[in-house]
Amino acid sequence: MTQSVVVQVGQCGNQVGCRFWDLALREHAAVNKKGIYDEALSSFFRNVDTRSGDTGPDIYRGKICSLKARSLFEIVNKIHQMINSGKLGSTVKQNSLVTSSAGSAKTLPEKPFDAMNNIVANLLLNLTSSARFEGSLNMDLNEISMNLVPFPRLHYLVSSLTPLYTLADVNVPSRRLDQMFSDAFSRDHQLIRADPKHSLYLACALLVRGNVQVSDLRRNIERLKPSLHFVSWNQEGWKTGLCSVPPVGHSHSLLALANNTCVKPTFIELKDRFMKLYKKKAHLHHYLQIDGMEQSCFSEAVSSLSDLIEEYNELDATKGGPRIDASRLKIAV
Repeated sequence: MTQSVVVQVGQCGNQVGCRFWDLALREHAAVNKKGIYDEALSSFFRNVDTRSGDTGPDIYRGKICSLKARSLFEIVNKIHQMINSGKLGSTVKQNSLVTSSAGSAKTLPEKPFDAMNNIVANLLLNLTSSARFEGSLNMDLNEISMNLVPFPRLHYLVSSLTPLYTLADVNVPSRRLDQMFSDAFSRDHQLIRADPKHSLYLACALLVRGNVQVSDLRRNIERLKPSLHFVSWNQEGWKTGLCSVPPVGHSHSLLALANNTCVKPTFIELKDRFMKLYKKKAHLHHYLQIDGMEQSCFSEAVSSLSDLIEEYNELDATKGGPRIDASRLKIAV
């Protein structure tokens, strides 16, 4: 079973992380009702024997004793050591801590962005489901970049999630299976402002959870293919994954990851907004005070972004061209 270390940085990263760990534990609790430390839990958590303290040895089998997230275990211990051995207030302010004296997370009130962060957390849960649970067609995370990124620079994936719900409407009725696949390609279910159905696909991955068969996947791909525009040299650019464990409260779900030229307007808008400030040299002095930062760094960044946009333009120019079927290998007998 794959083991993953998650790094959360900054206010946004940590708030998304809070939602992710909460929902991840709910999923595992729904599946693992006997409280046994299994392979699924080992993907993100360590089972620690706390009888000899928080730094006790790992327990690889049997009942759950004390779960520690792999990304936070050492950090919590370092903070604990600084509090007990360091000078108070020199490194960590007591009123800024989010851990109790035992190192466990405090129960915090719901934050304004929890609903939005919940959507991002659900995306991450679907993305890692094959690494945590069994399925008839599990997909390793490395396979996503291998199959969806044909060129190094064009590695920006557009994600969509169905059912799309927040904390407030977690019990939203499940969509019919075929409708779920259709929703994944509609603009209303994209997690950025984009419409991939009217742009060009380089490749697409479908990660399905729940009681869904391989035949359901194939049938819906064949049903949707005529309405989707793929590059001529990768008409079969699909990657699929099936995980048998659905999200809590749902019979099935679908995460679609698309390498699609619909991401281009986002970069164009980013460049336009940046240039408005850069032409006036607004805020530039803050960055130039840092060692190693020069004004040429900004010019190079704009040039790189312009080149990226041009690559997407070149791809879009091929849209609607004749479909080129890949030549078959001829084997001499």
